[in-house]
Amino acid sequence: MVPLIETTRLRLRGFCESDLEAQAATLADPAVTRFLGGKPHTREGSWRRMLSSVGLWPMLGFGYWLVERKADGCYLGQVGFADYKREVKPSIEGSPEMGWIFAQHSHGQGYATEAVLAALGWADEQLPHDEVTAIISPDNEPSVRVAERAGFDLREDALYRGEPILLFRRKRGAA
Repeated sequence: MVPLIETTRLRLRGFCESDLEAQAATLADPAVTRFLGGKPHTREGSWRRMLSSVGLWPMLGFGYWLVERKADGCYLGQVGFADYKREVKPSIEGSPEMGWIFAQHSHGQGYATEAVLAALGWADEQLPHDEVTAIISPDNEPSVRVAERAGFDLREDALYRGEPILLFRRKRGAA
């Protein structure tokens, strides 16, 4: 079961089938996906990503939440943890990898930072891991700022699919 997390402005909850259209619209937006492989997702691809998010929880004990604004239930994005067994050099396998994706309409309002901090608070209390990682495109300055505000430190340059990325790490309780 996906735990419910609430902050002052946000609700982090499990995905539902009815979330597909909002998720698909976000992942079809080139402004959102430019740092997620560079290509907008199809509706089918968005559905598969949602199913993956749901499937992480029973397999790993952690996964992704849908993020919505409490005031009106508006879809804002997703945040959470995975172990995608990525072929990253250096390897991050076995460490929860944190990620976040937010709809363009929510950018610049502090929602990503608020959701990331809430999810990390949960991880600090619930996960046995002493470290969480995040991989971020060097050009994704907004995500780099979110990571830094959440206590991630840049540890090293890394490669993923032959492309340079930044590998961030966060120790339990850092912020």
